[in-house]
Amino acid sequence: MPSRRTFLSTTLAAGAAVALPATASAADRLCRRVPKESISIQLYTLRSIMGDDPEPVLSALADIGYRKVELAGTYGRGAAEFAAVLRRCGLRATSGHVGIDGDLDRVIADARTLGHKYVVVPWVNYATLAEWRAFTMRLEAAGEELRRAGLSLGYHNHAHEFVPVEGIRPFDVITAGTTRRNVHLEVDLYWAVTGGVDPVEVYRAHFPRVRQFHVKDRAADGSFADPGTGTIDFARIFRAANVAEYIVENDQPRDALATARIGYDYLVDLRF
Repeated sequence: MPSRRTFLSTTLAAGAAVALPATASAADRLCRRVPKESISIQLYTLRSIMGDDPEPVLSALADIGYRKVELAGTYGRGAAEFAAVLRRCGLRATSGHVGIDGDLDRVIADARTLGHKYVVVPWVNYATLAEWRAFTMRLEAAGEELRRAGLSLGYHNHAHEFVPVEGIRPFDVITAGTTRRNVHLEVDLYWAVTGGVDPVEVYRAHFPRVRQFHVKDRAADGSFADPGTGTIDFARIFRAANVAEYIVENDQPRDALATARIGYDYLVDLRF
């Protein structure tokens, strides 16, 4: 992750780019790109076609160009078995969605076996502020334990975290009640926009805690769209941010492998 000095340098560079002479071409101004090694895909996107044998799907992802994936389960296989499948396909599961209220030792052991760097809580929802605060305490404690094991624990947002509960947004409870040392943020760009917040402002307010983006697009009617085909201005967001992983996702794809290819090609071709 970038240091604060790197962040400031990037900001100054962006300002310099804006100040280029009017004769500068668009290509001169749009000089950044998403590194291929930072592109991943959330396998939840492909859940409908994994079936009993995920290896052909994983192999197809590698053929598209992916080298990283984010897990949402291991499709009935143990961690070691699934890790072997990934290796055969030339993929690494650098991130995985898990819960923290079960056997945390097992979570850590499986994450190490699978080669995770990031372990992310994908979903919680509570009706009261007291429950959100209690969860936040558990999140911080789990994050400390995972950090000591060499892993980074993250939290993945939906839209409801930006809706006040008893006058306070749950997202603010989580970010205020955890430390950046123990809990990072995986910002789902679709859900942030749906929740009525600007992902750029979220990034700036919590730099350098935002380490992962879910690159999920939003159609004009609010439904899910493949990256680059909807209304979210990813170039604007990426110009203002620098994260470790850009994770392609579509919760309801019409054609999962087509989504994977569209998402990968979009991120590779994007200039900002």
